[in-house]
Amino acid sequence: MADTAHTPEAREAMPREAMEFDVVIVGAGPAGLATAIRLKQNAAARGQEISVVLLEKGSEVGAHILSGAVIDPIGLDMLMPDWKAKGAPLQTQVTDDRFYYLGPAGRLRLPNVLFPPLLNNHGNYIGSLGALCKWLGEQAAELGVEIYPGFAAAEVLYDEHGAVVGVATGDMGIGKDGKPNDSFTRGMELRGKYTIIGEGVRGSLAKQLIKKFNLDAASEPQKFGLGLKELWEVKPENHKPGMVQHALGWPLDNRTGGGAFIYHYGDNLVSVGYVVHLNYENPYLSPYEEFQRFKTNPLIRPTLEGGKRIAYGARAITEGGWQSIPKLVFPGGALVGCSAGFVNVPRIKGSHNAIFSGIHAADALSDALGAARAHDRLDAYETAVRTGPIAKDLRRVRNAKPLLSRFGTALGTVLSGADMWLNTIIPGIGLGFTLRHRKADYAATKPAAQFKPIAYPKPDGVLTFDRLTNVAFSATNHEEDQPAHLKVLDMGLEVRSELGVFAGPSNRYCPAGVYEWVDDGAGKQRLQINAQNCVHCKTCDIKDPNQNIQWTVPEGGGGPNYPGM
Repeated sequence: MADTAHTPEAREAMPREAMEFDVVIVGAGPAGLATAIRLKQNAAARGQEISVVLLEKGSEVGAHILSGAVIDPIGLDMLMPDWKAKGAPLQTQVTDDRFYYLGPAGRLRLPNVLFPPLLNNHGNYIGSLGALCKWLGEQAAELGVEIYPGFAAAEVLYDEHGAVVGVATGDMGIGKDGKPNDSFTRGMELRGKYTIIGEGVRGSLAKQLIKKFNLDAASEPQKFGLGLKELWEVKPENHKPGMVQHALGWPLDNRTGGGAFIYHYGDNLVSVGYVVHLNYENPYLSPYEEFQRFKTNPLIRPTLEGGKRIAYGARAITEGGWQSIPKLVFPGGALVGCSAGFVNVPRIKGSHNAIFSGIHAADALSDALGAARAHDRLDAYETAVRTGPIAKDLRRVRNAKPLLSRFGTALGTVLSGADMWLNTIIPGIGLGFTLRHRKADYAATKPAAQFKPIAYPKPDGVLTFDRLTNVAFSATNHEEDQPAHLKVLDMGLEVRSELGVFAGPSNRYCPAGVYEWVDDGAGKQRLQINAQNCVHCKTCDIKDPNQNIQWTVPEGGGGPNYPGM
C-alpha cells in the first residue's frame, strides 16, 4: 500500500469505502447528541425507521468537551424529561450565587438584587459537561444511534448540484513527510440524505460551509473568547457544594474584556476558570498568564490552598450572540450548537441552547424524511431557531457583548445590565435596537510598537503553573508521525507580520505552548509548531492577525482526553 500511494493525488484516486445513512451527524457534543436522540425518539413515536450515524473526533464521547459548567436543565427537560431518573450525572444544584468586581488586593461583592433575573443561577446544576455528554452518548446508543468515536470528519462531500451528501473521515497512517506508512488506511465516506454539523466552536467543516454557501452574508462577524479551566480537588473545609462565584476586573485592565468563574460541586471538586475576550488589542497579552495571575487574588487563593489541580484545558467560546448567528441551513444539511454560535454570554451558558438546536434540527429532519425528501434545505429548522426558545434567550442579551467592547468592563457592565433589565420589562425589545460588533477579533490586534511587553510572574508550581506542565494535565496526545494539523498558509507573511509587526503573539495567545519563535541558527527567527501539544481550542485560527493559520483535524482520536471536564 505504501509503495503505491506516495502522493496526495495518488491517495485521493484510491477508492474509499462508503456507508449510507439517513442522517450523518458530525460532533458528539450536546447539540449533535440531542439531534441523534430526538431523531430516534421521533422515529419510535411515528413508526419510522431512521438510520443515524454520529462521528466524534475525540477518542471517546466527551473527551474533547470543556465547559465551566453551570448547566441550565431546560434543554434536557425538553429532550428527556426523565433525565434524573435515568441517572444523568448532574447532582449539585446551585445554592449560593455570588458576583464580584476584583482589584489586585481584594474584591467588591455586587449585590444580587442589582442583577437582572435572567442571570440568576438558582435551579441550575454544576457539573461536568463532558460527563453529561458521555451519558447522553450512552442514551443515544441505546436508541440505536451508531456512534464512531476516534473518527475525524475531514472533508465535506457534494453531489453534482452542489448539495452536501455527507462527509469523509481523514486518511490514517500518513507520516510527517506526507507519505503513507505501513499503517495507512484510506478514509471512509459516510453519506446521508442530510448532514448535520455540530463540531463546536470554529469547526473546520463549518468554516468551509459558511464560506461556500455565504451563510454569514447577513450576520455580524462572529466574536470569540478563550476559556481556560483547571479542575481542583480542594480540602474539605474549603469546599462549599453549590456555590457559584463569578468575577470581573483584575488582572485584566478595563479595556480588555473577560471574567472568571469558581464552581463548587461533587466530591470536593472546584472548577476554576478564566475567559478572555479575543478582541483584545495588546499583542503582548497572554490569556493563560492572566488566568494564572487571577488565582493569586485573595478571593481565590484560600479556596485552592492545600488542594491539588487534577485537570487542565482550554477552549474557544462563541460570543457574538444573536446578531452573529449565520444562516443555519444549506442544501443537504444544517449547523447546530456552537458551530452556529448559541452561547448566552452574560449567563456564560450555551449547552441548553445547543440541545434546543438539536431538538429543532431533529424535528425538521423527521418531517423531511417522512416526506421522502433529501439534500434540500431544512428551512423549518431555521424558523424554529429564529422564533423559538433560542431566540427568546439570545435576543434579550444581544447588546451585552457590544456594550462591553465599546465602553470597557466597568461602564459596559452597567450599561449591559440596564439593557437586560429593560429586556426583562419589555422582553426581546429592551433598548429597541441591536448594536453591531463592527469587526472580527483578529482585526482588533494592534501593532506591538504601541505597547510595552508584560512581565508576568514566574509560576510557583503549587498555585500557578507553566503551560507545558498544565498541558500534561489535559491528557493531550497525537500520533507523532503525522503532518501538522496546524497549517501556516504563508510562512513569509508570518515572519514579516506576525513576528515583525505584532511581536509574535501566537507564542502568547496559545494556551498550550504550540507556537514558539526560535533562533534558526543563522541569527533569524523561525516559527516552531509543537502540534503534539494542541488542545484543539482553535484560538490560533481565530486570533492570528493575518488569518494565516488554519486549524484542521488531525488523525481521529488525537487531542485532549479531558477527565471530567
